[in-house]
Amino acid sequence: MRLAGPLRVVVIILTAGLTWILVSLLLGTQSGFSRLQQLLSSPENPPTAVSGWGSSAVPLQASAAPSGRAGARSRHNKPRPRRYKCGLPQPCPEQHLAFRLVSGAANVIGPKICLEDKMLMSSVKNNVGRGLNIALVNGVNGELIDARFFDMWAGDVNELLKFIRTLHEGTLVFVASYDDPATKMNEETRRIFSELGSSVAKELGFRDSWVFVGAKGVQDKSPFEQHTKNSKSTNKYEGWPEALEMEGCIPQRKADGQ
Repeated sequence: MRLAGPLRVVVIILTAGLTWILVSLLLGTQSGFSRLQQLLSSPENPPTAVSGWGSSAVPLQASAAPSGRAGARSRHNKPRPRRYKCGLPQPCPEQHLAFRLVSGAANVIGPKICLEDKMLMSSVKNNVGRGLNIALVNGVNGELIDARFFDMWAGDVNELLKFIRTLHEGTLVFVASYDDPATKMNEETRRIFSELGSSVAKELGFRDSWVFVGAKGVQDKSPFEQHTKNSKSTNKYEGWPEALEMEGCIPQRKADGQ
């Protein structure tokens, strides 16, 4: 009976020792409180996992959003291709003017004319309309001379002729169609646009889409022109072809006329 006391002490000591060893193995170098927090964490709030994100995935820090949202954010935050003046994908060489033309879409969305990152004509500026939208630009310094639109369905073609007959040598002419660019065109109008470098002015028809950059005094046909015929078989919209978009770099004219 006297051994009962010492045996109890030994059992208690052994139990405490084994318990300490087990606790040490479980806790490792972390504090007991920290480890217990992890062991007792709720299944509704599991630690952030990286499975499913590929071998290069890195565990998120505690301050980051949950992995699903973080993944979506990283995809959305992929760097977009750099855009330059007027949205061009690459910069223009020195002594060149960056431009972008967009024709109107059917009779709903107005055209746009951008030069050197400045919007010369657009619906936002409230200076576009049905017919031909034309911006005249100084070919030496790129400054806007004038910008107007001419109704080629119900307007007076003589107003357009007054605008383009007396251009100075080297003046750049930016044209974007909207709805109908050609019904009121006469032979003189088509001839003048052809002299400005157009290859399609003589055949431009009712509700065609047309964008064009020409210049007074050019000897060759302009490389900056696009044209889509109004055709029931190919029209994108009911009664109209698709809108056209054209961008590029125009060499500036030197002050001495070269």
